[in-house]
This record gives sequence, C-alpha cells and structure tokens, in this order.
Amino acid sequence: MCSLEKRGNLFILTLTGKNVEHRLNPEVLSSIISALSRAKAKSTRGSALVTVSHGKFFCNGFDLDWVNATGSKQEAQQRFDYSLDCLTQLVQAFISLPMPTVAAVNGHAAAAGVVIPLCHDYVVMRRDRGVLYVNDLEMGLKIPELYMAFFRAKTSGWALRDLVLRGLKIKGEELLKMGIVDAVYDGEEGVTNAGMKMADDLARRKWDGEVYAEIRKGLYSEFCGMLGIASKAIGTPKL
Repeated sequence: MCSLEKRGNLFILTLTGKNVEHRLNPEVLSSIISALSRAKAKSTRGSALVTVSHGKFFCNGFDLDWVNATGSKQEAQQRFDYSLDCLTQLVQAFISLPMPTVAAVNGHAAAAGVVIPLCHDYVVMRRDRGVLYVNDLEMGLKIPELYMAFFRAKTSGWALRDLVLRGLKIKGEELLKMGIVDAVYDGEEGVTNAGMKMADDLARRKWDGEVYAEIRKGLYSEFCGMLGIASKAIGTPKL
C-alpha cells in the first residue's frame, strides 16, 4: 500500500504497509495508481513528486504468494497476467504524470520491482545497501517485449545487457557508473533527504506540467507508442 502527502508543490509518495518487502499485487498497484491520480488532479505549475519507502526493500517484485494461492496453475497464471496488466497501468500513470518524478531507493528492488524506480525521471540510491536485480533469466521467464522496450528506453549498450542478460545484483555505485541511477548517498535518511531535495529543486523551476509530460513521452517514443500514449501536440507558444 502507499500514502500520499503534499508539502507545498512537493508530493511525497511513500510505500507503506505490513508487507515490508513492498511486493506488488493488484491491491497495492491500484493503491499507487490512485495516489498518482490524486497527485495529478491536485498538480499545479511547479509540482514534483518523490517516491520513498522504509526498510530493507524498496520493492521486491510481484506478490508471488498471492499469485500461487489459487490451487491451480491456470488460475495462478491468470493472477500473474493480471498483476502484469496492473503494473503496466502504473507505468502509464507515471509516464503521464504532469510533473518531474524522483525515486529515493533506500533498499533492494528486484524483478518487477525494478520497474518502479525506473518509472521515475530521476533515481537516487543508497551507497551502502540495496541492489537492482532483474532476475527473469534466473526464473526462466521471458521479459515481455513491452518491458524490453521499457528497459531500452531507460538504459542502453552494455548497461542494458548487464541488467537483463547477466542476472546481476547491481549495487548503487556500479549503477551510478552504468548511468542507471543519478546519485548515491549513505543511509536511509541520506537518500530520502537527497531525493526530496532533488524533487524540491525541480519544483522550483515552475515548469508547465502538461508540456513536461509530453516531452517525456517524446523522449521514450517507442515505449510510449506501444503503451498507446504517444506524445501529442499541445499548441504553439506565443512569440
């Protein structure tokens, strides 16, 4: 689950709940989508959003206990597919959000959980703890083409290869060198404060949120085209 707090122009999305690994199921994903919808509705020129969490994990992927609690492989596959559909709706909500976004990653993000920080425009991470771990290869799962396009949008070259084809648990310092995260900091407080400061600095630019979202969609044109949210014209500025 999650909570949403507004401090001036800054929205703070916090991953919460008894599930300390912040695993994703339709209920959790719907909670986050609802929070993003509220932030969008209340956004003004100069809004920004930062996502934070507490504990060892930032997000440890899909809730496989929920997926497998059906008693049949067919129903489990249906639950998995439904979770994936909900994740795609969440990605669409982040990409369409009319404001800059920052993920302050204080712990591990694995499997589908890697998608959550990479949905954001900027990612800061702990130096002393936490990894990004795309483990689909280890689990014998093919990454759907939509999410291959997502990873291509967010990284490239050898960094993309190492992320999806080597099954590495990649720490903050190495992710910084790979260009996947923007900065690393010591401790949970350090990374959380840094994420909030970055988001606050972005908010101070007072950018037009609609323009920002359309430029973002244009930046990731292949992926957004597959999502069905390709960038659109929003008018010509007055000279």
